[in-house]
Amino acid sequence: MARLDAYIDLLFKEPGSELVMETGTGAVLRTASGSRPVLRQSLTSAQIVGAFTELAPPELKGALPGQSGLKFRYTAPAGEVNVRFEGGGERVSAVVTVAQGQKEARPKPAGPPPSPPRRPAPQLDEGESHGIEVGPGPADAVAAMERLLELMLEHGASDLHLSSGCDPCLRKDGDVVTLVGFGAPEPDRLREMIWSIAPEKNRQEWEQIKDTDFAHEIEAARFRVNVFADRRGIGGVLRVIPNQIRSAEEMGLSQHILELCHLAKGLVLVTGPTGSGKSTTLAAMIDYINRTRNDHIITIEDPIEFVHPNKKCLVNQREVRVHTQSFKHALRAALREDPDIVLVGEMRDLETISIALETAETGHLVFGTLHTNTAPSTVDRIIDQFPADRQEQIRTMLSESLKGVVTQMLCKKVGGGRVAAQEVLLCNSAVSNIIREGKTFQIASIMQTSRGSGMQTMNDALLELVRSKQVLPKEALSKAVQKADLKVSLERAGFRLDQDGGD
Repeated sequence: MARLDAYIDLLFKEPGSELVMETGTGAVLRTASGSRPVLRQSLTSAQIVGAFTELAPPELKGALPGQSGLKFRYTAPAGEVNVRFEGGGERVSAVVTVAQGQKEARPKPAGPPPSPPRRPAPQLDEGESHGIEVGPGPADAVAAMERLLELMLEHGASDLHLSSGCDPCLRKDGDVVTLVGFGAPEPDRLREMIWSIAPEKNRQEWEQIKDTDFAHEIEAARFRVNVFADRRGIGGVLRVIPNQIRSAEEMGLSQHILELCHLAKGLVLVTGPTGSGKSTTLAAMIDYINRTRNDHIITIEDPIEFVHPNKKCLVNQREVRVHTQSFKHALRAALREDPDIVLVGEMRDLETISIALETAETGHLVFGTLHTNTAPSTVDRIIDQFPADRQEQIRTMLSESLKGVVTQMLCKKVGGGRVAAQEVLLCNSAVSNIIREGKTFQIASIMQTSRGSGMQTMNDALLELVRSKQVLPKEALSKAVQKADLKVSLERAGFRLDQDGGD
């Protein structure tokens, strides 16, 4: 099978189209409604010549690329096409069109077109970025959006990226891959697709400030959606939130982390960069409480992600700008709603952090998130939010309220998928004293000497994932904050970073 056959197949799916490839650009499909890229890789003359030499009849194979204006026919699996090849110097171009009478000769299906076969994305040369080959998107905007959500779930992607004039992309196992062949929607069409799932109030908000967030739910999953504007036009990112919450046992959360779920009061933080699985871990912890305690849980989120049905607990879930004005308003109100556990989806400003600390001090168990990369830096981030004249008071409050910090990063797993590396800080009396005295730089050493009590540094977590053959050494090193220290530990353990695996 020739490398270009998958692209030629697109010509038979859109009337009056032609496939154009030129040096310095990718492959473009020109149709009556406009042009769209079907391969974004910048191609060299040698790549184009190599690909079209496969299509040329034997008597013409030696004529490429020296002969300009060369024309020939090629029979692809989809049907017969005409090829016109131009150039012979530094720049070459080729145009492929369906041979006359081919489309009319093809039988028309009685029902909807069958789904395209799943096969690896075509490649013009080694090293080309991978994509997922799919059929053209439906003409109807609503159906096109539904198809993209289906593709997202079919391929186990965590995110769907939509940009005006660009092919849709999925984030799969941490990498962004293109949906080749679906089509790059122009701004007006993409707006129609996104608005098909957006509430009216979010459409109005986007028109006013060019950003909006909402949740969308189908039978198979929920999606957290952000819609934005950039230089091309409207864009959006959808993150999948499975309907089925992964249990703490399934995720392998340690007994020491689960003990934080049994506390009567205090502040527990789950931190990490965007896309590190904080929401999934928090959902597992709230679900564990829901199954093991008889209490009242209030969650404050923007938007609501995982849906928690009442099990042993009563659960009230509030969405910012839908059920409450802001995080801080909902937190203040929560104190009058008789909660035992309060989940704050994001502690994003000084007032929210301040109220969360007060809530934890007044006899409630508070869970929250921050975008920090290490447990010690989480403590500093909270204190630095406050003006200098309040920082001593906040250190005291934090030393008494903070019970634990779980910091995590997602690593590519050997064989596919991703796995979380978790740093665990448990606030014992020694850690509390360090926070109160403003010596947070000593927390890391306390964690290293307290492994027996359940604490774990990120480097220790990454090293263990390499030892258990879940993660490659290079991947672990790329995620480490203290890279030099991890490199030494890996080498001492017998792992070579210039190889794909360890000893």
